Amino acid sequence: MLSSGVRLVPRKVQLNHSLICTSRSFMDLKTLISSLNDFASLSFAESWDNVGLLVEPSPPHTVNTLFLTNDLTEEVMEEALQKKADLILSYHPPVFRPLKRITWNTWKERLVIRALENRVGIYSPHTAYDAAPQGVNSWLAKGLGACTSHPIHPSKAPNYPTEGTHRVEFSVNHAQDLDKVISAVKGIKDVSVTSFSARSDDEEQTRVSLNCTQEALLQVVVFLSQNKQLYQKTEILSLEKPLLLHTGMGRLCTLDESVSLATMVERIKRHLKLSHVRLSLGVGRTLESQVRVVALCAGSGSSVLQGAEADLYLTGEMSHHDVLDAASQGINVILCEHSNTERGFLADLRDMLGAHLENKINIILSETDKDPLHVV
Repeated sequence: MLSSGVRLVPRKVQLNHSLICTSRSFMDLKTLISSLNDFASLSFAESWDNVGLLVEPSPPHTVNTLFLTNDLTEEVMEEALQKKADLILSYHPPVFRPLKRITWNTWKERLVIRALENRVGIYSPHTAYDAAPQGVNSWLAKGLGACTSHPIHPSKAPNYPTEGTHRVEFSVNHAQDLDKVISAVKGIKDVSVTSFSARSDDEEQTRVSLNCTQEALLQVVVFLSQNKQLYQKTEILSLEKPLLLHTGMGRLCTLDESVSLATMVERIKRHLKLSHVRLSLGVGRTLESQVRVVALCAGSGSSVLQGAEADLYLTGEMSHHDVLDAASQGINVILCEHSNTERGFLADLRDMLGAHLENKINIILSETDKDPLHVV
């Protein structure tokens, strides 16, 4: 009996060691937020949106459990606290309009109070995830079948490819004037200057090129207007931020093979796990009409889809009059309710974030989060 007991000891120690090795580790909140921003840059978000870390417990704050939800309601907050969440990623920002006070009077104020009292952070990506190449709209397009897609409204890079927002180019005929011109423009703040030789009308000239900000451009123009004898052949160019590949609002999807509208309805219902959707038939269209091009936007798509040339608009909600406008153009419209076109993405997000964060923390989905509207 004694020898048998001795043999059991190392086996028990080995089992405990194995459990320790496979348990999740913690991440510092700031490190985690940085990783989340690397996954999908907040610069993708619309200018009107409120994204990023919205509620921050006093530092230092470590995160073992990341809790994912589409909407952070009081019921969902209760679930997050029961499941010991350290950070809630709420796709929709629970704090959107500025709060003038934090009291117990309104449900959004109560969310902030409960989060801070329980040391739970709140982070919202919203339209940054809409625009991201691996985001909500790309997930929604998966339900259509094999297709090629591109953003309806492509996103632009957050920064200009070079310094400044404008480029000014002009020629200087005489070498003795070049130093005076370059010295003068270099003295203007936020101006960078280069020069190169050029030939025009069989004459050797020096071409001056400068990049500048909008504010500096005004000073450059004033200098040039006061020294017209020193230069000629002026061009002023407005620099554009480059478009980002596969990034932007909405998706215009061209199916590899056309299908009937009835077939597309069933595909969408299956992808979104819905028993019913709302359908508006375009003028002259039937359930047997063919669908080849689909314009889609998760959530509320009126402004994004407006003007898109497609056989079908797919979104969560549109205004009555926008649906009438689409129908008058022969465009079918499928409405699935706002968050039903978004929530299913969270399961994919959980897997992608797990890989992105190298499985360092627990990532769980809300079980109580749901669309507030039901068909009865």
